[in-house]
Order: sequence, then C-alpha cells, then structure tokens
Amino acid sequence: MNFSNTLAIISGGASGLGRAVAERVLAAGGRATILDLQDAGAAVATQIGASFFKCDVSDEAQVTSAIDAARHAMGGVNLLVNCAGVGGAGRLVGKDGPMQGSHFEKVIRINLLGTFHCDKAAAAIMQNNAADADGERGVIIHTASVAAFEGQIGQVAYAASKAGIVGMTLPIARELARFGIRCVAIAPGIFMTPMLAGMRQDIQDSLGQQVPFPSRLGRPTEYAQMVQSIVENSMLNGETIRLDGAIRMGPR
Repeated sequence: MNFSNTLAIISGGASGLGRAVAERVLAAGGRATILDLQDAGAAVATQIGASFFKCDVSDEAQVTSAIDAARHAMGGVNLLVNCAGVGGAGRLVGKDGPMQGSHFEKVIRINLLGTFHCDKAAAAIMQNNAADADGERGVIIHTASVAAFEGQIGQVAYAASKAGIVGMTLPIARELARFGIRCVAIAPGIFMTPMLAGMRQDIQDSLGQQVPFPSRLGRPTEYAQMVQSIVENSMLNGETIRLDGAIRMGPR
C-alpha cells in the first residue's frame, strides 16, 4: 500500500509511539486521526495537523463512534495503528496481599479488549474500500511487547494482555485476508515513552545499556518507521515483529 495515500487512525496517538506514527503519516502526505483519552490530544492534533476524537478504547460504543467520526473526517480509513495501552505493574501476590482482580481486568480491558474494539470497527469500514492493484484494502497494526514472550516479575497482567494481542494477530490476518486487509503486530523492547521520560537520566541510561545493540532506548520514530515498512510491504502479514535491539528480558 502506498504510504502517502494513508488515511490512518492511531489510538493513543497523543504521545509517544502513537504521536510519532501520526507525524510520519502526515509528513508523507497522508491523513491522520488521533484517538486518545488525554484531553491534550486535541492540542497535539492541532499542532501537527491531525484530527482528534476523545475515546476510551475499553468502551466499545465510544470506539465505534470515534472510528466512524474519523472515517467522515478523513474521507475513509485504510490504516489502523493500535498504540493505546497501560503498563499496570503489580505482583500476583505482593506486600499488600494478592492482586485485585479489578487491576488485572483493567489492564486486559484497555490493552487487549481495546485493541479488539478498534480492530473490528476499523475492519468493518476497510472491507468496503476500493482495492489497490494487489487487491489490498487496508492494514491493521497491533502494538504488543517483548513482555508477551519474556514477561518479568510484576508484569503478570501486562504480559497477559500483550500475549493476547500476539495471539489474535494471525487469526485476524487469516480471517481478513478475503477482504485484502492485513494484520501485523510490532513487539517493541524498551522505548523512550512518556513514562520512561519521567525517570531519572541514570535510570534511563541503565535501561538502555541492557539492550545488546544499539545500547540505548528505542526511539518512537523507529517504531513509526516500522509502521511505514509494514504498510509498504504487502508480504508482511500475520506476523509479530520484535523491535528490540536483540534484548531478551530477565526475570526482573
């Protein structure tokens, strides 16, 4: 698919990985709509030239409404990039006792169910797009994590949500193949996100040194570059791509 013709919806697009994707789409000549729960998303959208709709991805009705509004704002949708998510650190049995089921459920609802809500709403629109020369009508991109494979102590909820995202990527790709819609997941390693940006520099440096090469934190622009590569390479489908500098996470 031609990246310059992208009509992209980016959940969690007000900051971090999502904002980098929106900026790359716009720089290439495409159009972008940010879905985010942060009110700051409106200012970000205005600043970079995107559309914005406030949306809680864990709420099915809000997602359906926001994605339909995005379709009207851009005149269509042919790319969905799921970047909305939460960390949700917590032990199964911690100092204060067993993890509350409500905590586990919240992480699953935002990260996994939120991705599902966006996927189905976007796919319902994409299936009616005019096909390009390869018969392609759209691309769906998931944001997983290396935690899906090497979840650390304290990541039981987060790792489960990201493993679920990996697990549904291939079935979605297989199902949507008849429409010419691809589905690919990216599993980032340790990236510079707003959460990490708030940490002390020595902590950031320590985390970066854990990466074999390059020994630094990943940059949101590198995630956005991978999104463009996926869009442009039609043979990438049903796969989870690790974007991690060869890191393999230890137990803690």
